[in-house]
Amino acid sequence: MALITFVSGAWGTLALWYQLPGGSVTRTAGSVVWVVAVIALVVFAVARRSWLPLAVYVVAYAALLCWWVSIAPSNQRIWSDDVARLLHGSVAGSEVTLSNVRNFNWRKEDDYDVRWETRHYDLDRLASADAVLSYWGSPAIAHAMISFGFDDDSHVVFSVEIRKKRNEQFSEIGGFFKQFETILIAADESDIIRVRTNVRGEDDYLYPLRMDKPTMRALFLSYVHAANTLVDKPAFYNTITSNCTTIVYRMAKQISPGLPRDIRLLLTGYLPGYLQEVGALDNRVSVEELRRRGRITDRARNAAPGEDFSKAIRAGMN
Repeated sequence: MALITFVSGAWGTLALWYQLPGGSVTRTAGSVVWVVAVIALVVFAVARRSWLPLAVYVVAYAALLCWWVSIAPSNQRIWSDDVARLLHGSVAGSEVTLSNVRNFNWRKEDDYDVRWETRHYDLDRLASADAVLSYWGSPAIAHAMISFGFDDDSHVVFSVEIRKKRNEQFSEIGGFFKQFETILIAADESDIIRVRTNVRGEDDYLYPLRMDKPTMRALFLSYVHAANTLVDKPAFYNTITSNCTTIVYRMAKQISPGLPRDIRLLLTGYLPGYLQEVGALDNRVSVEELRRRGRITDRARNAAPGEDFSKAIRAGMN
């Protein structure tokens, strides 16, 4: 009972800290009041050897959960420029029209040209799908994206990300406590990959996926469907259950129900090993060799302005 009280009390403290309306003073006060109340009830229960404090705590915790459930995601906030618009698409046969495809020209994190575009894609001309992993610290954690290529050498990248409010910073812990909504970005490679390698200093790797055209088409359309769903039904991002990899896994599992669950879906830095085991990567060479070939960081940083960025980052991969 002590363990349950400690864990639930700690969760309640963090929930109040991240979601209580008001500024930091209000959130701090609410969290402190909760902690003091929980400790007081525990002391009272031990001193009096009474179950009454437990009943009081259960009622208080139920009220906290009712408040928590009432917190709903929204598309109506003051968003950062790079996530200000929601992707949505329409499908007519093999023709897909995507609105709000991002194509920013990044110079610094706070210095960029804003460009949102409407683009048209013919799924009959799908030629490739690549997994892109971007690392910023731990080798176990990476951001995962999927880039689709067409036979005219154009590419579009889909990326499930947090939707930050203006001047808001990312927090892994906040990702457990409804701090961020989810957004699905479609972007040009020269935007969404270049900003990571050239501006944020991340280390990126590209892995060509072994995928037949019907599967590529189905996955592409799954992204379009997911984007349209988020327009109508906003959703919270969750660091574990609803992140850049788990959402893609759920879409892929609809196409291939036999895909196994694996810890590497959470420890995304090790995702290439999982992809090779399920047959999505070339198994004629080792994961280490695929990683060596697929490191695109230096090629991205060396790509000259005006150069074909997608072609530059793939130079020498074969």
